[in-house]
Amino acid sequence: MSRIGKLPITLTNNVQVTVDKNNLVTINGPKGSLSTQVDKDIIVKQEDNQIVVERPTEQKRHKAMHGLYRALINNMVVGVTQGYQEKLELVGVGYKAAVQGKILELSLGYSHNIYMTLPAEVSVSAVTEKGKAPVITLESNDKQLIGQVAAKIRSLRKVEPYKGKGIRFVGEVVRRKAGKTASK
Repeated sequence: MSRIGKLPITLTNNVQVTVDKNNLVTINGPKGSLSTQVDKDIIVKQEDNQIVVERPTEQKRHKAMHGLYRALINNMVVGVTQGYQEKLELVGVGYKAAVQGKILELSLGYSHNIYMTLPAEVSVSAVTEKGKAPVITLESNDKQLIGQVAAKIRSLRKVEPYKGKGIRFVGEVVRRKAGKTASK
C-alpha cells in the first residue's frame, strides 16, 4: 500500500476544494487558485477539513497514481496557502541580474545580455549586494512552474567544476575538480 497515498491532506479554514464529475480538482486559497486533472480511476473525496485520495484496486498502475495524485494535490494546497520560493545566485566576475516588470535581464559573460520573459504566475526580484553574488528570487504558488522556470534560468550558464562559476541554487554544493598541476 502506498504510504504517501493513504495520508490525508489537512485543509485550513481559508482553503476551498471542488472536485467536479470529470475529476478536475480545483483548490482556492489566499494566494490564488490551482487545478489539476486527476485520472478517472483515482477517487478524490473531501471529508470535513481533509482531502482523501483512494485507489480502486491493487494494480501497479493504480498504486503509482495513488501516491502521485496525493502529492500533486498536497503541493497545490501548500502553494495556495504558503507559496513556493526559489533562490538562484550568479557566481562569476561581471555576472549581473536586473528585473524590469516581467522581464529578467541577465549578463552572464556572453557577448549579449539575455532577456527572459517570465510567466504571469511567477514574481521575480533581483538583489545585488556589494561583495556578494547577485541573487534572483522567484516566487509562485505553482511548484511545478517555479521549478521549471528556475531550471531554465540555471541552464543558461551551468556551474562549471573548476572555478565554480555559473548559476546555482542558494545553498547548492558544487563538486570541484582539481585543475592542472605545475609540471616541475
